[in-house]
Amino acid sequence: MTIGQSMLGEFDQEMQNTRKVLERVPDEKWNWKPHDKSGTVGWLAGHIATLPGWTTMTINTEELDYAPVNGPSYQPPKTESRKDVLAVFDKEAAEARAALAAVSDQEMLKGWKLLAGGQEIFTMPRIACIRGMVMNHLIHHRAQLGVYFRLLGIPVPGLYGPSADENQATAAGTAN
Repeated sequence: MTIGQSMLGEFDQEMQNTRKVLERVPDEKWNWKPHDKSGTVGWLAGHIATLPGWTTMTINTEELDYAPVNGPSYQPPKTESRKDVLAVFDKEAAEARAALAAVSDQEMLKGWKLLAGGQEIFTMPRIACIRGMVMNHLIHHRAQLGVYFRLLGIPVPGLYGPSADENQATAAGTAN
């Protein structure tokens, strides 16, 4: 079993959990945000939906300059509704899973570089980039969206067991 193949169980669980969260994004609250410094529900959902694609990009490229000096900056797919978010997410997750299943250990251990305007932000092995900048990043933003849901009165789905919103038998004061 390769490193990529060993990650598939975790990947599948996190993609399933992420889809559960994205399925609850309310179109009517697309432009809502909890604070002036926060992103909107729609922006956050769109960002989450595209994060699995960074797995594929990390495996298939040597580096990314997301704001090159002499060229266009990285532009994620535009999403304007829950339907758009789910379509982007499903495509990106399927492509990422296929890339993980097929990548060699040698490729997973090679360095991958992130740049901004030609300046190196980091170089790390692809495996570390996928774990940190894709999986952990996705989980972080998925949790933020859960807080948005709580503030909007939208039931928060259970991800690692039932949530306080899905299991009314949960002890008082317990919440995910």
